[in-house]
Amino acid sequence: MPPPFMHSDDHPAIVIRPMTQTDRAAVASLVVSIENFNKAEADCALELVDIYLNNKTQTDYRVVVAENCASSVHAYACWGPVPLTRGTYDLYWIATHPDSRDLGFGRALMRYVETKVMDDGGRLLVVETSAKSSYSGTVQFYRRLGYEEASRINDFYDVGDDRLVLVKRLS
Repeated sequence: MPPPFMHSDDHPAIVIRPMTQTDRAAVASLVVSIENFNKAEADCALELVDIYLNNKTQTDYRVVVAENCASSVHAYACWGPVPLTRGTYDLYWIATHPDSRDLGFGRALMRYVETKVMDDGGRLLVVETSAKSSYSGTVQFYRRLGYEEASRINDFYDVGDDRLVLVKRLS
């Protein structure tokens, strides 16, 4: 079993650890603060959090939080293996509180998730996101980390709102 804490190499003050029940309120507050997330998206993100927290036998979702040295949660990520594949994982959600952006929390979380996926024998990490202009910063974030566009489905989420599938080969 991996150690419960990981300090980012770039930002040693960032601690990443598995989410606990006591983190739920902070993550819920964080999720609703994200300007890109509509109510349905926020509800979906929290539904996966609740599955992770309340069903200890589930194996679909892994959830971690990133906190600062004062133990305040600033970001979280949720990922898991894609059923019926060998070594493919989905990044379901990653979010950083708007007041904590550009401080390294997102990069540290992505590095952590990628490492954990590889530790579990993963070879491919898949991210699905909107191509709306309000998500341009999100798409740029993934591209800076080496994710490449694998596909685009026009009008997927709504008319004029394409679905982007970005991937990173880890091995």
